[in-house]
Amino acid sequence: MLYYLFTYLDKNFDLMGAGVFQYISFRAGMAAFLSLLITITFGERLINYLRKKQVGEDIRDLGLEGQMKKKGTPTMGGLIIIAAILIPTLLLAKLDNVYVILLIIATCWLGLIGFLDDYIKVFKKNKEGLAGKFKIVGQVGLGLIVGLTLYFNDSVVVREVSPASLASLEIEDFQQDLETKVQYKDAKSTKTTVPFVKNNELDYNRIVPFVSEEYTWVIYVLVVVLIITAVSNGANITDGIDGLAAGTSGIIGLTLAILAYLSGRIDFSNYLNIMYIPNLGELVIFCTAFVGACLGFLWYNAYPAQVFMGDTGSLTLGGIIAVIAFAVRKELLIPILCGIFLIENLSVIIQVSYFKYTKKKYGEGRRIFLMSPLHHHYQKKNIPEAKIVTRFWIVGILLAIITLATLKLR
Repeated sequence: MLYYLFTYLDKNFDLMGAGVFQYISFRAGMAAFLSLLITITFGERLINYLRKKQVGEDIRDLGLEGQMKKKGTPTMGGLIIIAAILIPTLLLAKLDNVYVILLIIATCWLGLIGFLDDYIKVFKKNKEGLAGKFKIVGQVGLGLIVGLTLYFNDSVVVREVSPASLASLEIEDFQQDLETKVQYKDAKSTKTTVPFVKNNELDYNRIVPFVSEEYTWVIYVLVVVLIITAVSNGANITDGIDGLAAGTSGIIGLTLAILAYLSGRIDFSNYLNIMYIPNLGELVIFCTAFVGACLGFLWYNAYPAQVFMGDTGSLTLGGIIAVIAFAVRKELLIPILCGIFLIENLSVIIQVSYFKYTKKKYGEGRRIFLMSPLHHHYQKKNIPEAKIVTRFWIVGILLAIITLATLKLR
């Protein structure tokens, strides 16, 4: 909204300084600042309100040190994360941008599913919360919306620029509007990026050779549904100790912001030999608001936590990350970038599968980990909670660096 206001003031009244809102870098910085400000300023008010309404976490006794001290800690703090993402985005981004619209829908959609889950747990005193099948239906529904939009919407294209016209430009021209100075064509594309491969583009048309191209959308939408569901649940499982999910998501969000910025600029995408996706730069505003919300939430969620994000926050964070990854056509980087989510998910799958297998074979279930998800395994080894979180963050930063390195390492 502010973008449109200051654009109007700049064009009609030549208001000094109004033109700065045309720059994505400025609006992205403002989005991060505003998001942090909202989270820190209104976070305490939300915590006090939740305490007043007795919206406290009902902790199951898993035998973990210091666990029962957290009983009664306010939950549903994901509401402040959602607000801190949406408000700066609505104020600073172009609201007619298809990618921004998709992310706003994804945030509200998964936020509602998570809110219903937390509401049932807290107010209905049902520890199971929203039935798993309804969560899956909600995640699949979002996957269908995202997949069909990205595949069929005419605004979602890859811009193929003529190398000859690009080479003829002077260096200073990159600071101006290049779209009027180069020859290009926009093409609907089902390509995505494959990490560490020289010719690093995979076309969904070629995944199943015997399937006609007219049915490629079915394969693409199925992949979108699968990954959105997996990453959303991965973030949900990771949200088990103070600051882990928020900190890890912030690192991932910053990496995606960099990828969106590079892919949305003709000069950087040409230099790095990656797909140039027009209008993608607006996603940077959303991404920086996302990062600001995660960091601001850590103000209250870092150990010892004053508030938990609940499923309201964790499901939303994971879903947002997955949608952004598809928008920048880097979904195949998710196993690297979201490696923390992946290993947390795998630790649960491995633990449950091995327990069932050994129980059937030996009559007694055995475990690989002391407890799953993986962060609880380390808690069982009496490693302090804050140290576990810090080490997971460090691993997350290393994975983010590897992800960015794939831009050049092929």
